[in-house]
Amino acid sequence: MNKQNAKGQRLAALFLLGNLLFNYPLLTLFNRADMVAGIPLLYLYVFGAWALLIVLLACVVERR
Repeated sequence: MNKQNAKGQRLAALFLLGNLLFNYPLLTLFNRADMVAGIPLLYLYVFGAWALLIVLLACVVERR
């Protein structure tokens, strides 16, 4: 398997992970009135998952 094919598979896996993280059933788990440090739990989850995907994407793209 060449490097370009492996990178494409990793990017596809990240796409599927993003779909899973932002899908309806998982979002409803965090849609509560709870607050963490004054931030609603749903907002904290969405921005945390978004940041995680960005970091993982940077690791895949910048990997040599």
